Amino acid sequence: MDTILRLKHITKSFPGVKALQDIHIQIARGEIHALLGENGAGKSTLMKILCGIYQPDSGEIEIDGQTRQFDNYHDAVAAGVGIVFQEFSLIPYLNAVDNIFLGRERRTVWRTRDRAAMRREAADIFARLGVGIDLDVPIRALSVAQQQFVEIGKALSLNARILILDEPTATLTPAEADHLFAIMRQLKQQGVAMIFISHHLEEIFDVCDRITVLRDGQYVGMTDVAKTDVERLVEMMVGRRIESSFPPKPALRDDAKTVLDVSSLQITKDGPVNAFTLREGEILGFAGLVGSGRTETALAVIGAEPVHAKEIRVHGAMAKLSDPADALRSGIGILPESRKTEGLVTSFSIRDNISLNNLGKYRSLRWFLNHRIEARTTAEIMKRVGVKAPSMNTEVATLSGGNQQKVVIARWLNHHTRILVFDEPTRGIDVGAKAEIYGLMRELTARGYSIIMISSELPEIVGMCDRVCVFRQGRIEAILSGDEIDSNTVMTYATAGARGATHEHA
Repeated sequence: MDTILRLKHITKSFPGVKALQDIHIQIARGEIHALLGENGAGKSTLMKILCGIYQPDSGEIEIDGQTRQFDNYHDAVAAGVGIVFQEFSLIPYLNAVDNIFLGRERRTVWRTRDRAAMRREAADIFARLGVGIDLDVPIRALSVAQQQFVEIGKALSLNARILILDEPTATLTPAEADHLFAIMRQLKQQGVAMIFISHHLEEIFDVCDRITVLRDGQYVGMTDVAKTDVERLVEMMVGRRIESSFPPKPALRDDAKTVLDVSSLQITKDGPVNAFTLREGEILGFAGLVGSGRTETALAVIGAEPVHAKEIRVHGAMAKLSDPADALRSGIGILPESRKTEGLVTSFSIRDNISLNNLGKYRSLRWFLNHRIEARTTAEIMKRVGVKAPSMNTEVATLSGGNQQKVVIARWLNHHTRILVFDEPTRGIDVGAKAEIYGLMRELTARGYSIIMISSELPEIVGMCDRVCVFRQGRIEAILSGDEIDSNTVMTYATAGARGATHEHA
């Protein structure tokens, strides 16, 4: 095996936490190597060590047989290591060319910026990747997939021989992900070694050669993709066998009350008119392709997006819901798609995030908070939703994705909301944490909460939802229930529509 990278006996500790203990990985030139583990397993810490962002307490990095020490990210780049972060590091107001060459602009003999040379080089990179990128528009005008390809192009422009891809498909459609995999296979043929991090295990079998699994900062094992299966990988990741990620669906009561009645919702003047209901103790799925109108509809309901017309009843009473504050007063909370930018203040503590929307609850005098009551309530809610952290004063930014989601849920439970909108609730969350979130959702519905769940993952829609609204081009094509909820039926309505069938329509 033509080995390009060895990580040997890597150990790293932070105050009070042993992040990595004696980790070793060996990767061949032109290999796509999966790095798996639950959130908090040590994957990101290990990659930051490889990129020179963190320094190991002990251990060695060996590239092409030579021991290397990276004091910073620039040292790693110079050695041929590139990383495409899960959250883009692009500047939205600059175009692709300026982003790729930011801080290392090509210069003419007169030391002025050689824009023509940079443009040619960028065009060559994207031609190599087989993607069409408009080099003149700002990054913010590109699709998420195109921004992803710009990130990859930026890494390749640095002559990366070892490319780290951290959750690269998290925000891509299936077709866009397939295109990315085609590019990865092309880079593989060119001898680029890749470390691929993903929580979508089916992707591992589609594109990877070998897999290394970490758990709780320790090396669990390495295996060839052809010699394992999903069940075995899950067991390696979580240390136990998960028989089913999805809790059993309870039978919905015929007399379940309607808690949300959207009798008419028209987002634009010429757009479709949609209608649906949400019952007490129900998980109602919003399914459909990216851009089908799922999230837009949910945001329009709670007043976060403008609408042409809508008529909504909450618990039987007409509700205006002109903005999210109205929705909150009506007992509706939302767990947004982007928890870090829209759902949390990551520099705040767990306690501050949970209390954020309901500080008046702890006011003892006009301008003062009763911190003793706040702390007691926070501890109770953290235990109720299963937040795992050293203390309630832990900064949210240091938590795993699953625990961050639980903090958002805890905030709404602290506000006594009874209707919850979960937008992509398990995006970027490992398989063990997913099972915990699913169990928590079912526990909430058993207590009488009602949930709208927007998800791009069909297994999640099928496994969790009691009824499903299938969207296509802004319209609810069908509302499925019971045995109608299967992947084929959902995709049929989502991709081609099937009006005139016997399914419930809104």
